[in-house]
Amino acid sequence: MTIGWKLTRDCRAALLADLPPTYPRVIADHVTLAVDGKDAPTPVETAVIIGRSDDGKGVEAMVVALNGSTARPDGKIWHVTWSLADGRTARESNDVIAALGWTEIEGRPLVLEPAAW
Repeated sequence: MTIGWKLTRDCRAALLADLPPTYPRVIADHVTLAVDGKDAPTPVETAVIIGRSDDGKGVEAMVVALNGSTARPDGKIWHVTWSLADGRTARESNDVIAALGWTEIEGRPLVLEPAAW
């Protein structure tokens, strides 16, 4: 099962109004810790959107700092897949960030809840 943190409903709504999605399939609902987890993770102290990555072909992701760091335990970057074009998958956000990097944006706090799904 996938484990990580879900954006609260109010947080998600506010952020989508502030950062309109580029592509028609809006995701914008979680930060993944692992896809093979067993239990929801512990809460994070701070979570802030600090950057954006977009390949211009259908994958848009917001880069997140959790407790002050963008580095995931697996060496990838914490992020929220924001929006996708048809035929694209959320998993591709990792590849887009790795290939193209990301652009810093004004920080926007996240309210996250530990979750397993």
